[in-house]
Amino acid sequence: MRTLLNLVLILTLSLPVLADDDPQTGSAGAQFLKIGVGSRYQGMADVGVATAGDAYAAYWNPAGLVEVENWSLAFSNVNWLLDINLNYFAAARNFEDIGVFAVSATVLSAGEQEITTVADQSGTGQTYTFSSYAIGLSFARQLTNRFAFGTTVKFIGEKIGDVDAQGIGLDFGTLLYTGFNSLRLGMSISNMGSSMKFAGTGLKVDYDDQDTQANNRSVGAELSARSYDLPLTFRVGMAYDFDFGPNSVVTFSGELYDPNDSNQKASLGAEMSYLEKFFLRGGYKFRYDEETFALGGGLLAPVGDDTQLVIDYSWQDFGRLESTQRFSIGFTF
Repeated sequence: MRTLLNLVLILTLSLPVLADDDPQTGSAGAQFLKIGVGSRYQGMADVGVATAGDAYAAYWNPAGLVEVENWSLAFSNVNWLLDINLNYFAAARNFEDIGVFAVSATVLSAGEQEITTVADQSGTGQTYTFSSYAIGLSFARQLTNRFAFGTTVKFIGEKIGDVDAQGIGLDFGTLLYTGFNSLRLGMSISNMGSSMKFAGTGLKVDYDDQDTQANNRSVGAELSARSYDLPLTFRVGMAYDFDFGPNSVVTFSGELYDPNDSNQKASLGAEMSYLEKFFLRGGYKFRYDEETFALGGGLLAPVGDDTQLVIDYSWQDFGRLESTQRFSIGFTF
C-alpha cells in the first residue's frame, strides 16, 4: 500500500510542473491517430497504457496484448465532433510459446463538404470528401514472468479531395508486473516514423508569370506541399486492483501523456467490476483544452461455452464542444 501511495503522490505532484507553453503546438498532422479507441478506456479518461489487456492494446500499448489468452476481437465506433466518425477494428490471437499477433484498422471519415474559395465564400456548388486510415500489425511477447514487450507497425494514409499522403508509423510498448500484488506499470511510444506529404492532381495549377501579356500562354505547374510529422506520443502509467469482497474489484489507474505537438497532460480513472460481468467507470483529464470528465459502463455476457460478448459505452465532456459518445463491442474466445 505504501508503494502504491507513493506512486500516486508522484503522479499528482507531477501535474503542476508540466510546461505551460509548447512552441510545437499544432506542428504535427494525422491527428486522428490521437483519438483513443475502446469505450472501456474512454470511460476511464483514456488511461489505457497500463490497463489494456485485450485487442485494444494494439492502440494503447502493444505489450498489453500478452494478456490475450486465446482470441480477442474488438470493434469501436466514435461519434466524434462535427459529424465525424471514427471506426476501429482489431483482432488478436495468442500463439503458445511464440507470442501474440494482432491486426488493426482505424478509419476516420465524414460526409461531403462544400468547397469555398476567396471569390466564392458562400460555396462553389462543388463538394469534396476527406478520410484518414491506419492499418497495423502488432506482436507482443512475455519476455519474463514480470516483463512484456510489444510493437506495432502501421501504414498510415490521409486523403483530402484530390490529394493524399502516406507514411509508416511504429509503436513500442512495455508492461512491467512489479510483483507487489496487482501493481503494473506501462509505457508506450506511438507514431514514430517518417514525415508525410500531400501530393496529387489537386495540386496541379496553370501558371503564368507574365499574365499581363495578352498573347502569353500559361503553363502547367504543380504546387509543392510542405511535409508534416506524425503526432509522436509518449505514455507512462500504472494500474492497481483493490478487492472489495469476493465479487467486487475496483481498478485505479493513472497516466501521464506527452505528445510532441502540444502540452503534457494527465488522466486518472477507475473501474468497478461486479461478478466480472458488470462494470462502472469514471475518470478525469488534467490540462486538456476542453476535455474533463468521463463516464462509462460495460457488460460481459457469455454467448457460448467458451465465447464471451463484451459491450462498452462511454461519454466524455468536451466543454464548449459539448460531448462525445462511444460504443464498443467485442468477443473473447
